[in-house]
Amino acid sequence: MKIAKMKVLAWLLTFVALLAPEMTLAGTAAEIDKKVAAALESLYAGSPVARDLAKTAKGILVFPDVIKAGLVVGGQYGEGALLVNGKTAGYYNTVAASYGLQAGAQGFGYAMFLMNDAAMQYLDKSEGWEVGVGPTVVVMDEGMAKTMTTTTAKDDIYAFIFDQKGLMAGLGIQGSKISKINPDKK
Repeated sequence: MKIAKMKVLAWLLTFVALLAPEMTLAGTAAEIDKKVAAALESLYAGSPVARDLAKTAKGILVFPDVIKAGLVVGGQYGEGALLVNGKTAGYYNTVAASYGLQAGAQGFGYAMFLMNDAAMQYLDKSEGWEVGVGPTVVVMDEGMAKTMTTTTAKDDIYAFIFDQKGLMAGLGIQGSKISKINPDKK
């Protein structure tokens, strides 16, 4: 049994290593800020609705490089920043584990537009926020984005997944735990 687990771990590490040249975890605050700015630029280029939401959002939590890998047992990790009025207000990581029918590895980014004070306060007060518990999160897809405007935006948080790379069945953010970090004191 131990040998089988080691083979699975080796397989997962191989997939992550294949993706690593394009998706390295940031590390320092300056690196995270640079990746967040580039990720938002990429998101806004592909989604005018995201650009419009940014104008009214109280904060934007951006994870530019999330790596997900799994073979029956999977996990994902990424680092990002919370922007308030266009400036970094804090750094966070996102971590998730999963079990089930899954195989592969991929990278992606996601941005969460916190639309009201309650969502901002929940993020600030929670000691590790589990997505799916707390404020209402709506994951935007192309169809929803086409019909949405800032006047119809009534939910607490809107999430956009972007820049997907790699191969893996299934992608989501529910069950992810988001925690505050201090990247320069690792």
